[in-house]
Amino acid sequence: MAPAKKRLTLDLDVPVQRRLKVAAALRGISMRQYCLTAIGKELAIDEANGMLGLSADRSDSERFAELRNKYFGGEVLPGSGVDFIREARESRNSA
Repeated sequence: MAPAKKRLTLDLDVPVQRRLKVAAALRGISMRQYCLTAIGKELAIDEANGMLGLSADRSDSERFAELRNKYFGGEVLPGSGVDFIREARESRNSA
C-alpha cells in the first residue's frame, strides 16, 4: 500500500510559473517533480541547521519532549495549561 499523501496548491505569479516551467523542462522533469526536489533540498538544509520538528522519523510527543528539554531542562512547569490559557483570554478581553 502506498503511503498517504497530502495535496498542496500554490498560486504563483505568472513570471515565476514561467521560470519554473522552463527550469523543469531544461532538466527533463515535470514541474511537480522540480518542486518536490526543491522542497526536499530546503528541508534537508533546515534539518541540518538544527531546525526542530522537521524530521518525519519522530513522533509529536518526541518532538515536544525535545523542545521541553531544550527550553525548560525537562522540568515540568507548575500550574495547568488550561488555567494559563483561560487567564490570558480573560486578561486580553478585559483590556
